Amino acid sequence: MSDIFLGLGANGERQSLNLSRANRHGLIAGATGTGKTVTLQGLAESFSANGVPVFVADVKGDLAGITMAGSPTFKHADKLESRAKELGMDDYAYSDNPAVFWDLYGEQGHPIRTTISEMGPLLLSRLLDLNETQEGVLNIVFRFADEQGMLLLDLEDLQSMLIHTSEHASELTAKYGNVSKQSIGAIQRQLLSLDSQGAAQFFGEPALEIADFIRLDEQGRGYINVLAADRLMRSPKLYATFLLWLLAELFETLPEVGDPEKPKLVFFFDEAHLLFDDAPKALEDKIEQVVRLIRSKGVGVFFVTQNPIDIPEEVAGQLGNRVQHALRAFTPRDKKAIRAAADTFRINPDLDVERAITELRVGEALVSTLMEDGAPSIVQQTLIKPPRSRLGPVTPKERAIIQSISPVDGKYDERVDRESAAEVIAQKMVDAAETAQEVEEQGREKVAERERKSPSLWDGLGGKVAKAAGGAAAASAGSILAAKLSGKKSRANPTASAASSAAGTVATEIGKAVGIPGLGRFARNLIGGLMR
Repeated sequence: MSDIFLGLGANGERQSLNLSRANRHGLIAGATGTGKTVTLQGLAESFSANGVPVFVADVKGDLAGITMAGSPTFKHADKLESRAKELGMDDYAYSDNPAVFWDLYGEQGHPIRTTISEMGPLLLSRLLDLNETQEGVLNIVFRFADEQGMLLLDLEDLQSMLIHTSEHASELTAKYGNVSKQSIGAIQRQLLSLDSQGAAQFFGEPALEIADFIRLDEQGRGYINVLAADRLMRSPKLYATFLLWLLAELFETLPEVGDPEKPKLVFFFDEAHLLFDDAPKALEDKIEQVVRLIRSKGVGVFFVTQNPIDIPEEVAGQLGNRVQHALRAFTPRDKKAIRAAADTFRINPDLDVERAITELRVGEALVSTLMEDGAPSIVQQTLIKPPRSRLGPVTPKERAIIQSISPVDGKYDERVDRESAAEVIAQKMVDAAETAQEVEEQGREKVAERERKSPSLWDGLGGKVAKAAGGAAAASAGSILAAKLSGKKSRANPTASAASSAAGTVATEIGKAVGIPGLGRFARNLIGGLMR
């Protein structure tokens, strides 16, 4: 059975990771500067050499060197060669690894994108730091978009859909529950904040195809997918949410394979504590479920963190392979972490684990891995093997060369903007405006046509008055109307009632001439009031 050499135990035994148990996940923990990154790099290149693709997040910018062969002229080369000799690695030689650079912002690698719909309301609520009520409204927005047949691809789509939902809030409230404009406003503010962090580049198309993470080169080595995360770490919630989304996508996309001879993909989650910081219970349950079930898809997840107690017990219980570097007992929390770490190992009667954790040298760790029968090995104090690739970053020129020979070159680099919710809603607004204008124009044309076919309303006013009340009454009505309009009072006279009757007749005729229901009554009231 194939395995990966990790290092040499203090008892002289070879410490290794069984490939058939690598999908049972793992933990690499230790204080800053104790050798976690070197352990991660050595493990990643060993998986690659065994035909297993790898995903790593380069949070400090020093993992990119995994793509280049080490060299005797580089820093720390003497330490690497000395450690290899100490471990009896007679075949030790520098070598590079096939790699693909990725970057959510598209600056140091191929852009990684997903759509708003694929992210889903649960993860998006986590990303936007929404409360329970706001998350409920966001769920309604997603449901409404689905019912309307509108695609939610990017942030613009979601912003447009929020406005559209607000305009239909009353009918949606009756159907799904309260859709308050305050909650919609809160979501919009959070979206604005997210947009200012550059997250808009993460949402859109073409969306990442998981198959592009699972590739072998012509020599049968697994590609190492290196995510440039140094800038991304300034937005820790985006970083954690993205990696959780990626795990969920792997879980939903990959077929069931049980326990394969070697994993289909190994996923290293650096700065793993960010995934659980302030996470609501529903999200922790989701993480625990994904970690527990994704092993049957042939995916191994290794959490890399400074303090092992950063990982919730429900998740930590799923991590069968452990590499514990030194911890420092400076605070009560540190002491608690040391005790917790010691309790997770299978007891070694010849080793005081709690004491050893505080005394480990750089590049030394306590190691316990799952054996072929699934039981954990006895913990051993171990010298960790040196990597064969370069320690440290790559130059911009070297990065450009790696990009130019990438197997996905040109596939994701240009954004595609197809018709989605924002465009559909905008078109609906244009159509509604055009329809309103057409109706208005048709109304004006109809009125004009009727005026052409009928005598002028005001030209016939004198005639209507005369016909209704005689010449004297018409004159009186005219004078009364003129007085009202000028603000003067007129004295009552015998013909006033006749004038008033004439005004009513004129109002009726106005309504008939224009042909608008109710206008005659309105005109009667208006003219009658003027004449009182």
